[in-house]
Amino acid sequence: MNFNIAEFYASYGRFNQIPAPEKPEITFSGRSNVGKSTLINKLFNRKNLARVSAVPGKTATINFYSLGDIYMTDLPGYGYARIAKNEKLRWAELIEGYLTSGRDIALVVQLIDIRHPPSEDDIHMINFLIDNELPFIIVFTKADKLSRRERERRRVGFASEIPYFDSIKKVEFSSMTGEGTEDIRILISEALSEEI
Repeated sequence: MNFNIAEFYASYGRFNQIPAPEKPEITFSGRSNVGKSTLINKLFNRKNLARVSAVPGKTATINFYSLGDIYMTDLPGYGYARIAKNEKLRWAELIEGYLTSGRDIALVVQLIDIRHPPSEDDIHMINFLIDNELPFIIVFTKADKLSRRERERRRVGFASEIPYFDSIKKVEFSSMTGEGTEDIRILISEALSEEI
């Protein structure tokens, strides 16, 4: 699979704007500012394919990227407190509508910041993915920010904090060092090969 040919395709701010599914989709999910855009850029060897912002809650749309005969989709980050209630509701409807509408989602890449316990929203999303039988992996971002000992401490914490932790495929990722990039590409490629 060629990860170097990704192109921005379209953005949709409401569920009813999203066209009917036509290709398998790999979906990126996570709280605001967890590093989804940075991960996407690293995976596809591009600096500005996905816009990176220091301001949480900046991605308010589902962004579609075309990669040959598949789509990559970047969901709006959840959990940012400083947005209006009606905007939060729109995001929730957009994300839930997308995930439950029978689209051909080959894999959800669920991002969690390795430095902190998962938020209530992270746990809600993981349970949602499990309950809806959506295939997913967890990518722990910002791995370079912790020492080896701190990482081990967080791994032990995650084992008790995340439901079904031992059954979930996990990758520790750093955009600075590139750690985990190839592992994520392999898991994406495997998920797509199971679609065929």
